[in-house]
Parts: sequence; C-alpha cells; structure tokens
Amino acid sequence: MCMAKYDRDIQIRPARMSDVEDLYRVRLAPAAARETLALPSLSFEAFEKGLSSAVESAREHQLVAAQEGRVVGMASLSERSGRRAHTGSVGIMVHDDYLGRGVGTALLRGIVDLADNWLRLSRLQLEVYADNAAALRLYEKFGFEREGRMRRGAVRDGELADLVTMGRLRD
Repeated sequence: MCMAKYDRDIQIRPARMSDVEDLYRVRLAPAAARETLALPSLSFEAFEKGLSSAVESAREHQLVAAQEGRVVGMASLSERSGRRAHTGSVGIMVHDDYLGRGVGTALLRGIVDLADNWLRLSRLQLEVYADNAAALRLYEKFGFEREGRMRRGAVRDGELADLVTMGRLRD
C-alpha cells in the first residue's frame, strides 16, 4: 500500500520499526491507554517485539497516521484464518493531543480501503468500550453496526466496564 494523504495533512502509511518510539508514546498517552484493551504495564521491549512480529506478518496489517512529521496514531487489521478467513479484527489508537482532529477517521478510512479493495474481506469486527461515544460514532460512520454488549467485558480504571461488539459487512 502506498502512502496516502488525507484531511488536514494526515499521512497514512504502513508501520515500520523506526516508528516504535512514537507508537509507544501514543500507546502510553492517558486517553489512549484508558480506551484500548491492552494493559498499561506493557514494557517498551515487549511493545517493540509485538510491533516487529506484526510488521513481519503477512496477516497482520499496521497503518500509522503521521502529521507534522510525527506518528500520532495507529490502526491494526488482523486477518483471521481457516473458516473465518473472510474476516478481520480492527483496533485503533490515537495520541491524546490529536483526538478530534481527523486522525481516527483517516486511519479507519485506510483500514477499510485495505480490507475492501486489497484483501477482499467481507466482515470487519471490533470491540469498544460502551461509553466511548466518540469511537462509537466513528465506527458507525464507516458502516459498523452494534451487534452485542459484553457486560463487564473488561477492567478499566479498577472497575468492570461493558464493551460493545461491532461488525461491518461489505456489500
């Protein structure tokens, strides 16, 4: 996939290992850490190893958003296999300082383009905290529908929080 330019000079491109420090900074930003399902205790070395594995995998796709010469967000698309090879799981994180600036929209646009036009996936799916209204609106804007609620599906801030499962079917 070539580099694409979106709104507000946001560039979307595949992740590379030289992005690891910026991406770790995104991952540890308070709102990003709070709204993802990963643990905030993940070490830099473990994060770097995970990124390396994903970058090298043919079934894991990591796109980054760069703005003003700095990586400010990442979206991932994990292709399933076997009887679920037509599906992919999506995740997004955006640095707190860039929320509400179109970064999530540009990342999701890139992931949907990859899924629809290059991988021909017919279903995308994700999980999001039920009270994350901005993320729910973003996903719905791209055709994701709420499919279910996982009551007490994850721990956040020491409390059990509900998750919403969402899916998008390609016509």
